[in-house]
Parts: sequence; C-alpha cells; structure tokens
Amino acid sequence: MKKILLFSALMVAVMLSGCSERYELKKDLKQALKVAVEQNKQQAARMDGFEGKLPRTFEKGEVKFTDASGWVCGFFPGSLWLLYEHTGDEELKTLAEKYTRRVESAKDDKGTHDLGFMVFCSYGNAYRLTGDEYYKGVIEQAAKSLVTRYNPTVGCIRSWNTHRKENPELDFMVIIDNMMNLEMLEWVGGYDEITRSHAYTTIKNHFRDDYSTYHVVAYNEQTGEVVEKRTAQGFSDDSAWARGQAWGLYGYTMMYRMTGDETYLTQAVKIADYLIPRLPADAVPNWDYDAEHQQKDSSSASIMASALIELYGFTQNETYLATAERQLRSLSSEEYLAKVGENGNFLLKHGTGHLPGKSEIDVPLSYGDYYFIEAAMRYLAL
Repeated sequence: MKKILLFSALMVAVMLSGCSERYELKKDLKQALKVAVEQNKQQAARMDGFEGKLPRTFEKGEVKFTDASGWVCGFFPGSLWLLYEHTGDEELKTLAEKYTRRVESAKDDKGTHDLGFMVFCSYGNAYRLTGDEYYKGVIEQAAKSLVTRYNPTVGCIRSWNTHRKENPELDFMVIIDNMMNLEMLEWVGGYDEITRSHAYTTIKNHFRDDYSTYHVVAYNEQTGEVVEKRTAQGFSDDSAWARGQAWGLYGYTMMYRMTGDETYLTQAVKIADYLIPRLPADAVPNWDYDAEHQQKDSSSASIMASALIELYGFTQNETYLATAERQLRSLSSEEYLAKVGENGNFLLKHGTGHLPGKSEIDVPLSYGDYYFIEAAMRYLAL
C-alpha cells in the first residue's frame, strides 16, 4: 500500500510540475506577444515613410525592405493580422489593412511560386478575420496566377525559373519550400489535381530514406524525369538544410489538415521523428543539421514549433508538443527575443537566411517573426 501511495504521490507531483511549466510558458508567450505588438506598431510607423515597401530584415544597423515582388512581402501584414486577432486592438487592424494593400499587385505575378507566402499570409488572414470579399478576390486571382506554373508532365508547380540556357528543358526546378504555397490553392478549391500531384511527387522525389529532404529537385520538363537533386541554401547537396526540413514538416501537416489524406499525416510524422532527435539542447537548430559552421536559425525553430503544435493536435503525441514547448521557451527567452525598440523592431534574433550566399546571417527575419507569432497563438489556444 505504501508503494502504491508513493507512486501516486510521485505521479501527482510530475503532473503538477508539468502544469506549472506550461503555465509559465504561456505567461512568457503572452509577454512575448505584447513585445510583438509594440515592435510591429513601431515598425509600421517607420514604414509609413517608405511608400510601397515592407520590412524584410535588419542588417548592419539598417532595416532592409522588400516590395510586392519579394517572396517575404506578406509576412509583416500577416503578423499584424495575427496580432489583431490576438488582441482585438483596432489600431492593429487599421495597420494590417494598410500594409496588406501594399501586397495587392502580387496577385498577378506569374513569375513566382511564392504567392501562397505573399498573398495567403496577408490577404488570407485578412479575409479570415474580416470576411471582406475584396480580400477573397485577391486570393482567388493569386491562385489563378500560381497554377500557370504547373506542369502536368512533371506533376509539380515550377519553383525557380530556368537558369541554364544551354538546356532549359532540363531545368524545371522544384524546391521543398513550395509545399507551403499549396495551402492557398487548397483553400480556394478547384485545384485538387494540381495540389495533390505536387504533394505526392514531392514525397516521391524530394525525400531520402531517413525522411530528410533535398532542397532542390530539377526535372526534365518534357519527360518528367529527375535530372538532379541538390541544395541551394544548405551545407551540401546531401545535407539537411534546417528551414527546408521545417517547410516539409509544416507543409505535410497542413496538407493533412486541408485534405484528410492519411498519406500526408504519415509523411509529417516521419519528418518530425527524423528531426526531433537531431535538435540541440535549446531545440533551435543550426542553419543546417549537418553543417560544420555553427550558426543558429531561429526562423526554422519558429516554423517547426508551429507545425509540431498542429501535428500534436492530430496525433496527441506528447513528444511533438514537448519539443514545440522547448523551442518556444528558447525563442521567448532573452537569447532570442528582442526588447522593444531594438533589433530594428523585429521580434526574433539569430535568423539565417542564406549562409552560403553570405546573405542575412544572424539577423531577424520577417517570416521567423510571423511563424513565432502563429506558434505562440496556437500554443495559447491549447
């Protein structure tokens, strides 16, 4: 009897400890979102003086901008919409409306695969929160533009445009990031053949036996055959570039949500099970899991945390939630979370954009902020 009582007491203590830790994390995340509100309001005040521009990063003491042609243009207005949802602050709504309109011209851009990032993070959140048909119309036009890049022979939406003039038919490039842009097409509807083909073809050709992913797969657009598998932003062709792994995890978790197809859930689980044991102590990955150069990428952690929280909801696998908690604790700590007025009014420090290209190294990144805000809100909703 004493052993039973002792075991019961230990179990209660463990449960109480877990509840206490989650309470503290939620408190920290609420504070982090307060910081996010102030940072984004100050960022908006700065942007008011730069017509048509949107914040991208903070580098060498200066805020760097993009416009509606840049793949990151939708993240700042998207962050404003998420923070409006979290707070109900009408000032944030007004700012979100203003800066979302700076993205509008992207809807007609047929030269990029990133329209989901650009339009759905901004206009998608706008329509979800307001129901304004104007926003819906922009999303629908962006979807029409995006599907012009689909090649039925390859079975995928083209990512980057041809670079090698000598054999352009061999250079139909698809990157793992493109999984993220399928959400907009799924939401609009009517493009099932395209989205499912892209997702299944990516499972077939992008993933290695251990469920790590290549960054780039180049196809022969006339035959659909794979020509080359390589990296562009990772350490090597055979390494696991951290943000690419996070895009894959998030993309297949999202595709399960949008379709109910168990194949996508299985893929997401396999990716998560590959990544989690490879995380460092603070659960914020190096920019590439196999790289010798140790440089953190907070954006990969924020994307992964958001995906793992959603995946936990589908699987009830406590390991996924516990890993997301580790990541959110780190990202909301002083090591990664900026103070109000610092970091160019971005939220997260220590992001890595393109280390081999010597671009955006150890800087804040607008998409890192967006997915951190999303992850924090998802966790607070549990």
